[in-house]
Amino acid sequence: VTVHVRRLREKVESDPAHPRYLQTVWGVGYKFGG
Repeated sequence: VTVHVRRLREKVESDPAHPRYLQTVWGVGYKFGG
């Protein structure tokens, strides 16, 4: 799952190291928002 999220961030985010759209919600999962 982590690899898939990382690859999505590389495609969607302008700066994958500091995600803006695909965010990690600790204890829950991932959130796609803007």
